[in-house]
Amino acid sequence: MYIAITNSSSSSAILRASSKVRFSTSLQPKPCFVKASLLSSPFRSVSTSSAFRSVSRWSHGVDWRSSVTSRAQIVAVAPVVQQFQRKIATMASENPFKGIFTSLPKPGGGEFGKYYSLPALNDPRIDKLPYSIKILLESAIRNCDDFQVTKNDVEKIIDWENTSPKQVEIPFKPARVLLQDFTGVPAVVDLACMRDAMNRLGGDSKKINPLVPVDLVIDHSVQVDVARSANAVQANMDLEFQRNNERFAFLKWGSHAFDNMLVVPPGSGIVHQVNLEYLGRVVFNTDGVLYPDSVVGTDSHTTMIDGLGVAGWGVGGIEAEATMLGQPMSMVLPGVVGFKLSGKLQNGVTATDLVLTVTQMLRKHGVVGKFVEFFGEGMSELSLADRATIANMSPEYGATMGFFPVDRVTLQYLKLTGRSDETVAMIEAYLRANNMFVDYSEPQQEKVYSAHLQLDLNDVEPCISGPKRPHDRVPIKDMKADWHACLDNKVGFKGFAVPKEAQEKVVSFPFNGQTAELKHGSVVIAAITSCTNTSNPSVMLGAGLVAKKACELGLEVKPWVKTSLAPGSGVVTKYLLQSGLQKYLDQQGFSIVGYGCTTCIGNSGDLHESVASAITDNDIVAAAVLSGNRNFEGRVHPLTRANYLASPPLVVAYALAGTVDIDFENEPIGTTKDGKNVYFRDVWPSTEEIAQVVQSSVLPDMFKSTYNAITQGNPMWNKLSVPTSSLYSWDPNSTYIHEPPYFKDMTMDPPGPHGVKDAYCLLNFGDSITTDHISPAGSIHKDSPAAKFLLDRGVDRRDFNSYGSRRGNDEIMARGTFANIRIVNKLLNGEVGPKTIHIPTGEKLSVFDVAMRYKEAGQDTIVLAGAEYGSGSSRDWAAKGPMLQGVKAVIAKSFERIHRSNLVGMGIIPLCFKAGEDAETLGLTGHERYTIDLPSKVSEIKPGQDVTVTTDNGKSFTCTARFDTQVELTYFDHGGILQYVIRNLIKE
Repeated sequence: MYIAITNSSSSSAILRASSKVRFSTSLQPKPCFVKASLLSSPFRSVSTSSAFRSVSRWSHGVDWRSSVTSRAQIVAVAPVVQQFQRKIATMASENPFKGIFTSLPKPGGGEFGKYYSLPALNDPRIDKLPYSIKILLESAIRNCDDFQVTKNDVEKIIDWENTSPKQVEIPFKPARVLLQDFTGVPAVVDLACMRDAMNRLGGDSKKINPLVPVDLVIDHSVQVDVARSANAVQANMDLEFQRNNERFAFLKWGSHAFDNMLVVPPGSGIVHQVNLEYLGRVVFNTDGVLYPDSVVGTDSHTTMIDGLGVAGWGVGGIEAEATMLGQPMSMVLPGVVGFKLSGKLQNGVTATDLVLTVTQMLRKHGVVGKFVEFFGEGMSELSLADRATIANMSPEYGATMGFFPVDRVTLQYLKLTGRSDETVAMIEAYLRANNMFVDYSEPQQEKVYSAHLQLDLNDVEPCISGPKRPHDRVPIKDMKADWHACLDNKVGFKGFAVPKEAQEKVVSFPFNGQTAELKHGSVVIAAITSCTNTSNPSVMLGAGLVAKKACELGLEVKPWVKTSLAPGSGVVTKYLLQSGLQKYLDQQGFSIVGYGCTTCIGNSGDLHESVASAITDNDIVAAAVLSGNRNFEGRVHPLTRANYLASPPLVVAYALAGTVDIDFENEPIGTTKDGKNVYFRDVWPSTEEIAQVVQSSVLPDMFKSTYNAITQGNPMWNKLSVPTSSLYSWDPNSTYIHEPPYFKDMTMDPPGPHGVKDAYCLLNFGDSITTDHISPAGSIHKDSPAAKFLLDRGVDRRDFNSYGSRRGNDEIMARGTFANIRIVNKLLNGEVGPKTIHIPTGEKLSVFDVAMRYKEAGQDTIVLAGAEYGSGSSRDWAAKGPMLQGVKAVIAKSFERIHRSNLVGMGIIPLCFKAGEDAETLGLTGHERYTIDLPSKVSEIKPGQDVTVTTDNGKSFTCTARFDTQVELTYFDHGGILQYVIRNLIKE
């Protein structure tokens, strides 16, 4: 726990009491919508003033007033503080690097605090380290106790240039954990379930508590049910609370039941934008100790914070839970790709065009498991918001991080977003003193990188990406030709196989009293959405300018196009209103629908019934254009087979055109009322126009007022009534929250490693199977096993909600595993959909039903896959679901980083084919039975060792066991990471 004792409301000392790990946070108030008891809150100030107690929760000057009396607080914490002070003194003497623990003086006298000085080590290797690796180094030095973090670990990082190619393992202790509600609900469910398991095994259930600060932002639940309406925000929030009341109450219970957990209510914004504008510290100052901010999050786009110079990346939910509970993260010391930027973006080119270009370059180069660090003179041409856009899409180009070191642009952004001058001065002083600040006005120390890439910003051109993958970039000038090629091509990432004679088909249908038309490529969804772009004032105001010019020319988006605007924070609304541009967006149908992820994660809401019928009855390849970061087929909407990522102003332009089948250079996007053609160039704003509006409309007070208000919650959230018990009372009839079976038969003895004997192949996949394919987040199909489960329990179809909203119920999520309607399973010989073959009988059934048949018969199953298996969102249910279905191993050409780790965390064996081999080259059809020979003792298994796989028809081949670290093997030995944590906590 954290306890703060102050002599006045303006000063405080935060102490962290933990027997194992020291984590800390900046001095910040706990808002009124989270737990009020002192000892259960990490961000509390105790003041001897009888008037009130206040402390800045995120160093933004937000005050929080406690209802607990000063005397009661002081009496309660005094013994704990004395005990912890003794512990701190003991731990400080144990750190072998205490000799470099030094003071950071303030320019006007006094000191900011003390810190571990990297320059004081006098090691020339450190000067050449990438900035991102220095953050890992500082953490290892500060936490070095020669137990969890050893001097040898520190030496590995210092010698990064030589050790990183060898795949060495290091521990890392992030400063905090970030959650959103889709991943946060199952995390809190797991924590509640672990408490029950601790009780059953005779342990202390109170040990199941986050030992690091946890921030959970509810942003994934709002859907676009109501659009093109002035009251859309309230209407959609009303529906959001109706659907998710039980989930929200559960999260509110978690904020009371668990220490160190802050829950930001619905309607506040998108988690990564809130993190960027508000939660991000850059440098912590805790109890006078300074150190860099770092964060892991259960959403893969946690990397957005890398644009602020904060080391952050996505991890699986189960890995995040272990981090919360004090386990150091075990990671392979990554290589770092240096990405040099030069030049300047051309007039009219956006940050979205840039990030799509970077994504394509890095995906082609191959950066999975690596850090990417940006540098060069071109950095001065990129705003902080532009950098955050590039960092956000790290998962799309495959990197663990896309890191931008702190420089003057970072400091300016911190001031713009309301961080105090004193805080910014402390951040700059600390980073300069530790050689972690980039000053481009001074000569640069050359850094060593594992590889180099370079991009002249002048070469970036307007583009979009699609129709099915984020890295399939298409220059706008080539879009029409590319679209027609997609219609011609066989079904695949760039193909729909539409017969030539059907490609020009036009479908007419009635829409609200008028005649509407659709053809292949017609835009039916146009959404300004997602943290990737809504955090960037340039592209948001650029969209407003396009709408304004279109209105002035008499253009209008067709009413059957479902348009929406979902800002990532209330700040966006303020500057759109300040600029006078929101009214033009409203006129074009882009009314604000809510503050959350919406269309980007598939919460698009229904299309109008007549539009949906026209698409399905005539097999139209309809299009969605969105300012998001993911466009995998089946994700955005079940009826949009073509989905394109674009900048917000391009979203408006394509909405006006009504089709992606257009050459913007030579074809008009519409006509004026007097019949004059209007072209793309007539509505497209210049870079200078946008810059002028940004300068006059985006003001520091907007950030301060927005985030002052966020701490007050909202009326619907504040009315939620929740129990105060520390153990959760599971309702067996609930279809939202259900006790999972992970620990039901658990004992104190680890089960040991398991091989696989005569397993059937449940599914046989090709390349690029995403976590959306494995565990979809969107709508629950009416004919699916999950739908049947809900209908059998009296849930009306209109109340199904989404898979993402039901991740607290394992029974639904197991049924939703491999339930994506666009999934392609080779066992079905070309048929698309969530079915598979039960090999013993030859029957074709839903994947869940086949999996249950195997499981009930006591038969193991495996999955065959191609390259990039598990790419996409950091979705722990993509590992939990297969485990519950009985899958024992996945054999793939390659894995996405987070998903591979999640499989290990759930006790599933990840195996990689040898280079040049895959199921096809080995002649595997999926109709064989598979035996994987693993030693029965974990001590006999080594990270990355070869494993022999044999089949019942005489084939034998060698795979690499993708247990990448010794720690992962320990998790496997225990049957999973959470089982390991429980046993360890009980032993303590």
